[in-house]
Amino acid sequence: MNPVGLVLSLLFVVCAAGIILGILVPEKRIPVLLAWAGSIAALLALYAAGAVLVSGGEFHQSLWTIPSIGTLTILLNPVSAFFLFIAAIVIFASSVFSAAYMQRYVGHYSLAAFNTWYLVLCASIVWILLEEDVFGFLLAWEAMSISSYLLVNFEHRRSGTSRAGFLMLAMGEAGFVAVTVALLILATRAGSGHFSDLSIAAVALRPLLRWTVFLLTFFGFAVKAGLVPVNAWLPRAHPAAPANVSAILSGVILNLGLYGIIRLDFQIAPLPATEAGLVILLTGTISALVGILYATTETDLKGVLAHSSIENIGIVTLGFGAGVIFAEAGYPLISGMAMIAALYHMLNHSIYKALLFLGAGSVDEHAGTRDLDRLGGLMRLMPWTAGVFLIGALAISAVPPFNGFVSEWLTLQILLRGVVLQSIPLRLVFAVCGAVLALTAALAVTCFVKTFAMGFLGLPRSENAARATEARGAAIVPMVLLALLCLLLGVLPTYVMPALNRDLQPLISAGSSDSLIPPFFTATPENDQLPPAFLQDFHNLGAQSGQKLLPGRGLVVLLRGSEHNPVVFAMSPSYSIVALVILLAAAGIIFLGLTRRRGLTRRPLWAGGIPRLLPQMTYTATGFSNPVRVVFQAIFLPNISEGTRDTVAVHFRTAIRRKRAEVHVVDRVFLRPIGQAVYGIARFLAGMHHGKLNAYVFYVLAFLLLVLLVYRAT
Repeated sequence: MNPVGLVLSLLFVVCAAGIILGILVPEKRIPVLLAWAGSIAALLALYAAGAVLVSGGEFHQSLWTIPSIGTLTILLNPVSAFFLFIAAIVIFASSVFSAAYMQRYVGHYSLAAFNTWYLVLCASIVWILLEEDVFGFLLAWEAMSISSYLLVNFEHRRSGTSRAGFLMLAMGEAGFVAVTVALLILATRAGSGHFSDLSIAAVALRPLLRWTVFLLTFFGFAVKAGLVPVNAWLPRAHPAAPANVSAILSGVILNLGLYGIIRLDFQIAPLPATEAGLVILLTGTISALVGILYATTETDLKGVLAHSSIENIGIVTLGFGAGVIFAEAGYPLISGMAMIAALYHMLNHSIYKALLFLGAGSVDEHAGTRDLDRLGGLMRLMPWTAGVFLIGALAISAVPPFNGFVSEWLTLQILLRGVVLQSIPLRLVFAVCGAVLALTAALAVTCFVKTFAMGFLGLPRSENAARATEARGAAIVPMVLLALLCLLLGVLPTYVMPALNRDLQPLISAGSSDSLIPPFFTATPENDQLPPAFLQDFHNLGAQSGQKLLPGRGLVVLLRGSEHNPVVFAMSPSYSIVALVILLAAAGIIFLGLTRRRGLTRRPLWAGGIPRLLPQMTYTATGFSNPVRVVFQAIFLPNISEGTRDTVAVHFRTAIRRKRAEVHVVDRVFLRPIGQAVYGIARFLAGMHHGKLNAYVFYVLAFLLLVLLVYRAT
């Protein structure tokens, strides 16, 4: 048997064995069992994905034949292997974290049930990425949806958890139905359920039918990806789930929605139209802005991270949209750069969001609350958790030298390349989307300054926060590993981008990474890889530094332009971190020198004339984000009700109470109108049930006449 096939078989065996052992062993041992089974399965998935990515080949296997359905097959190609690689990293970290974290549920909830659904979820994620036919793909997708719902609903006795889980399931099933209809349209035309046959049949579809398939699949998968306007479940479900599940939801499940969009809308049934790219671009842009606005004003730590996931998936999606538009406009290299930036950002988001959700779980467990208004001072009490959370916050805020900066900066630069497009309206759209992305980046910094400062700095603002203790080692280790990945992916993008370009063709145009990463390490004045003057200028800046020590093309990300504008944009995180370390070291030396010379004395902190500063006097997360609420009130539009109590013949007010009720913009603009329309239709149909026989006969005849007219028209 092929080694990849053997490893994948072992993966499913490990998941099945873990489920069986979870039923047999004592409950207190289940967290360790879950950690071992989940991490071994993740390592096996990591090996299988890595083998395919390194070889650049495919693993293909026919399974069994089902009458009237056909032969079920599995395929692991470089695209699905890339998604599997990311999923394996996140699942490994979440599984190791579970050994310590799940101890809190012993004796309160059924850990055997959690172990079962967790391993089913892991297996179904791998199954989705392997499937190559409609029947198996839909079956695996449904297994993933149901198991993730059951995990979100694990703490079902907590207020709001069951409602959040049911909303997630209901919206997920609606998206599933949309995707199923689209796949059935393609399968009917192809006469087969194999994805390769569907791809052939999609080419012959009429334009209207192709648009139907595109919209059904894009918005059907957008539900799972958490894109506006079909993301109402996400900010409710992620905070309700245990932290290790939230990490998988945000770092893996959202990616599966993007995988579905890539698989169906980019590979099987692509719609060669600029308008399709605009739909994707604008959906991503709106999602990014809406997500970060609500993240900035949220006070629940996991709620902040959930809304931030909407923002980051929006950034990935707008990168996809830009890639489609550039490809249709005849700029394949820029299109490939856009896809590299989008997929790199997806990888980065999975890493730092898993880190942040695990950190939030540690805070919730050891500080007893996730309310940022009641936290504070955790830096002294939970130094390891605070340190890794700070790295995650810097990464998600796109602060160098961490990974979020590279992909977000590159995405912004790609949007600015909209100036090369011939269409003036398209240029305006790209300019607006670039401005929105820049605003989103600024709000992300505000959001996570608030999150870290109010959660970990200052004074504890509650008894629980004051009694917080550090998490156990099994919880710290996976967070440290993820933090190191955030640094490595931020410092070495010139190694990641060529790998993406090499492995993900034809999704990414060949040569896109070559245009981004000039071969400074291999170019010399004697060869013609780069113009001599251009090469000399950058060698004078140190672009060749490190070529004696490191392999690869170089350490500079740079887009070359015309003779009059030789450099469109350029950066080097690798050299930047060296400069940053030197500057920090110099600042530290100067500080130590000054304090030794002058001496350091400690005095009581002056607190405005009061004996001491009380926690109640310090800034809260609500107060910090209030300017954002005021500036963007037109988007938030809260319902404010005021109640007063009067006395002395209604001439004096003794009390004024103002209550602010937030209504999410997606609910207000999208879900509520749909709900009201459905309710109106239901009331109309209910009115038809009046018991009059003649009217019922008329309904039947009218329906038959309608069927005949439709049949005649087609």
